[in-house]
Amino acid sequence: MNPYRKQFDASTAFPFEYVYRDSKSAQNELPDHLHDWHEIVYIYSGRGTFFIDQTFALAEPGDLLLIPGNTIHRSFPDPADPKLSTALFFSGTLVHGSTLGDTFSYMRCFELAQRQRRYKLPTTMTEREQIEALIESIHSEHIDKVQGYRHASLIRLQQLLLLINRMMGRAEQFQAATSIAPRWMTNILAYIDENLEEQLGLAQLAARAAVTPSHFSRLFKKLTGLNVTEYVTTKRIIRAKELLAGTDAQIAEIAQQCGFESLPHFHRMFKKMTGLTPARYKKH
Repeated sequence: MNPYRKQFDASTAFPFEYVYRDSKSAQNELPDHLHDWHEIVYIYSGRGTFFIDQTFALAEPGDLLLIPGNTIHRSFPDPADPKLSTALFFSGTLVHGSTLGDTFSYMRCFELAQRQRRYKLPTTMTEREQIEALIESIHSEHIDKVQGYRHASLIRLQQLLLLINRMMGRAEQFQAATSIAPRWMTNILAYIDENLEEQLGLAQLAARAAVTPSHFSRLFKKLTGLNVTEYVTTKRIIRAKELLAGTDAQIAEIAQQCGFESLPHFHRMFKKMTGLTPARYKKH
């Protein structure tokens, strides 16, 4: 199992990174990746398909993609028209601050995207100009590295998140993912999420989808970039991380709830995916 796990330094004082105006073709696109930090992708030109959690979105120039942390995702560029994009990565702890007596949260856009499973946000020409100006400002700060450039970058990031949250207030613009997968595939992805403690092998899932195992395996890999075993194991690790961080359940209990056949297998897969043992992850 080898989903790409993008490495970020969890202990850094400034949990922010970005990839600026990156052009990717189908030949050099990163494989599926999974990371704790949140991600914003802005498309300047070109086209591609994004698989984010259980959804598939067709991305075009001017689109914003919101990818919450701990979400399986992959980008598939259009070979004839590869996308040019900037990606911003950051920890939610970076932007959290005083509520100032208001209910507003910079992270609300990610919470809403995850709850509704709608990750693509089209933009108007005016919004594109604002977004591109903020990205350019962040890039300039990191190139020049004048005193206070990290604080300036944080301010620009907060301005970008404020703009995105206001854009999402127009519900009609926050579009659902385009369906490029057969119904049985989207149903299976939802079933996996809801039944991680069950047997979720290729044979069982293909039978539930009423297609042959070979057809199921081929299309699943094509659309998600992962084979069934890789995908299910990654989903189980994501769920385990949530339970370790948010509950007082024992590690053995969490392993069972997430469908791992044994505690040693859970430890081995968790360490492989996160770089930490379950106990160490829970502690930190």
